[in-house]
Amino acid sequence: MSVDAATVKRIGRLARIRIEEGEVAGYQDELNAILGFVEQLSEVDVTGVDAMTSVTPMQLRRRDDVVSDGGYAEKIVGNAPLTEDNFFMVPKVVE
Repeated sequence: MSVDAATVKRIGRLARIRIEEGEVAGYQDELNAILGFVEQLSEVDVTGVDAMTSVTPMQLRRRDDVVSDGGYAEKIVGNAPLTEDNFFMVPKVVE
């Protein structure tokens, strides 16, 4: 896969980056080099290789999901200017 000048300009527009006309060729070469490297990675045989999240085998520490505190919602919303059913009420900001 190769990137053309129109794609470079579109990527720049989507990323909100101003790309001058003289810079397009340079970015095009850089993006094509990156995509070439990614294509090389697809040639590697990874059958039988487990997915990893770290270079060292790790397991997440887990705790029991129990309620350890709570039951005082009235106190939390007590100083709020406007509440309903123990929820904070705020003015509508999105139409």
